[in-house]
Amino acid sequence: MTSPSPPLPLLLLLLGRRAGGSLIGRGRAARPDALSGVRPTVPRRFIIDTSYSAHFMDFKGSSIPSSMKKLVVTKLSQDFREAVAVQTGTVPTPGDAELLVRNRFVGINASDINYSAGRYDPSVKPPFDAGFEGMGEVVGLGLSASSRYTVGDTVAYFGSGAFAEYTVVPAKESVPVPSVKPEFLTLLVSGATAYIALKRLGDLAKGETVLVTAAAGGTGQFAVQFAKRAGCHVIGTCSSDEKAGFLKSIGCDRPINYTTEDLAKTLRKEYPQGVDVVYESVGGSVLELAVNSLANKGRLIVIGFISGYQTASGIPPFRGGTLPVKLLQKSASVRGFFLPHFIGDYREALNSMMQMFAKGELVCEVDCGDMAQEGRFVGLESVFRAVDYMYAGKNLGKVVVEVAPPTVGDSKL
Repeated sequence: MTSPSPPLPLLLLLLGRRAGGSLIGRGRAARPDALSGVRPTVPRRFIIDTSYSAHFMDFKGSSIPSSMKKLVVTKLSQDFREAVAVQTGTVPTPGDAELLVRNRFVGINASDINYSAGRYDPSVKPPFDAGFEGMGEVVGLGLSASSRYTVGDTVAYFGSGAFAEYTVVPAKESVPVPSVKPEFLTLLVSGATAYIALKRLGDLAKGETVLVTAAAGGTGQFAVQFAKRAGCHVIGTCSSDEKAGFLKSIGCDRPINYTTEDLAKTLRKEYPQGVDVVYESVGGSVLELAVNSLANKGRLIVIGFISGYQTASGIPPFRGGTLPVKLLQKSASVRGFFLPHFIGDYREALNSMMQMFAKGELVCEVDCGDMAQEGRFVGLESVFRAVDYMYAGKNLGKVVVEVAPPTVGDSKL
């Protein structure tokens, strides 16, 4: 089916390479000099038509609505439902080097409530947009951005304001993906955290023992697989037999369901020499146990402490008075990891993981809430349910919300 043709200025600016024409206007031709007959050199005038900003067209030729829904933090609180509200706003206009993305899927992260509580940047005051990661189709773009992208391309991104029907994203921070599959979304934060943290801070060596807490979650699933690729023996904690079965399927040597087994006793009995590396995201008593379970020269990587995020302080209780002694006695170390501090490693990590996934060497488990009590997470309003679902520990894999269904006749899926 052929879409109706948009006006020429719009076609040139928004369809970019598809239009096959110049994206800039040409200056008026100079007249020949009356005496010499030589055409003098006149600087070319570059005229940019910005009339497109009032009426975008998407790659199916249908009008983009003037308004959209988005989630906005209106009050600082660790209670996501209390902090965030659904609001209607104007669909944003992309700048010269930006893309307008119609979000199809957005990712849920434990840190979403740290953001809504204002813990990352105390200087930022409400209202501000929520959400860290999304993916969808490019439906509008600026002139510079058109050198790399065109309308209809599918991209994923890691940046603020993702919990919206449409998001403006810098082209240089966008990641081209082959199709709008939520599996690609799992790589942006969850996958990248595990890949970079273990590579830069884990110092993994073949034959070492690695403990991954919350191993069947969004980032834990990747830590298990990357540790196995490094030739390590992997232990993974989880909260159900179903999750333990999943962990076995992705290579975990010793899943431990802590609801039926005593984690501390199991580690002492089966791993009396301790573990070489811990990939830790729970905090509190689990972090204390991880410290006590380290082997000589062990490395404990703290990538989060989800058990405390819903408290007023955001930090779970930790009895660390003897920590210096314990580290000294074992020549061990505790290392913190915060993804924004390792952006220089990000592109290489994504490229490597995308290749693994394409070759069938990496499992990217997605949980869209199909088994949730109220059903699949569809629409922005379901972000609230998805956050609750994750904090209840019900998810297996990365929690993802489907913002909008695929467009009719979308051949990219």
